[in-house]
Amino acid sequence: MKDQHKAIGAALLNAMIVGLSFIFVKMALTSATPMDAMAHRFTIAFVAATIPVLFGWVQLSIKPRDILVILPLALLYPALFFGLQTFGLVYTTASEAGIIVATVPIFTMVMAAFFLGETSTWLQKFCTLLSVAGVVFIFAMKGAGVGMGSSLGTILILLSALSLAGYSVLAKKMTKAFHYIDVTYMVSVIGFLAFNALALIQHGANGTLSEFFLPLTHSSFIISVLYLGVLSSLVTSFMTNFALSKMEASKMSVFNNLSTLVTIAGGVALLGEQIAYYHLLGALMIILGVIGTNFLGKKKGTAVDTNGKLKSQSL
Repeated sequence: MKDQHKAIGAALLNAMIVGLSFIFVKMALTSATPMDAMAHRFTIAFVAATIPVLFGWVQLSIKPRDILVILPLALLYPALFFGLQTFGLVYTTASEAGIIVATVPIFTMVMAAFFLGETSTWLQKFCTLLSVAGVVFIFAMKGAGVGMGSSLGTILILLSALSLAGYSVLAKKMTKAFHYIDVTYMVSVIGFLAFNALALIQHGANGTLSEFFLPLTHSSFIISVLYLGVLSSLVTSFMTNFALSKMEASKMSVFNNLSTLVTIAGGVALLGEQIAYYHLLGALMIILGVIGTNFLGKKKGTAVDTNGKLKSQSL
């Protein structure tokens, strides 16, 4: 139970950070191209992840041969997820992106059942759909339905949602074979190498290498990439991997919808936006969905995973 409580706490913190990430992505894109924003974002994430390793505060147990095993995971997240999300936000609105990303729990539930053999009750399935419906309801009532952006943006954000669902399922398997700290660090390293290489190749082809560091002259960009690099990339990756090592992938993914509530709260606190009745009703749907998905499953016993830890099995 203590592990479950820690996992829930990690999932909640993850949702809080992600809830503000769309705003900072939009801020970063006012001063940089999507590729440059990703490169600087993961440079900061890599530096933040490497400092505790260099000072001996964190010990890594990963071996060089393990890199190829973790590589597919890193391609799904951060490479495909953040890459598709960033380019998608160029062609669509943050509201439409929020609606599409809300479908991640559905994709994850289907993938987890197929690849991991995770099972859930019909009540849990209903609660997952209730949580998704709460997000869609909020955006729909705001008049921000799917289709407001271009079809290209919609497709890119949908593919990013599929990437995140795939990551959740694959990371669940990876955290049984590797420590979640090792997985988090390798994801940061691969993200740093991939996006910086792509950005430099792009600038080299266009003859604009001197412009690579130009966004760093804008204070708003520095603030944005610090948030996106340290919190929205490194910390969320750590929290996600930790939570997935303690709970089912399908349960973890439902917490992502709580980020919508954080976005709304941020708008009220930071931008002076007003809360309408549909915000409260949608929030209630999301919260009930998260609670139901995580606490309404019937337990039929326990089993021991490959690391010798007890884990619950749902009917």
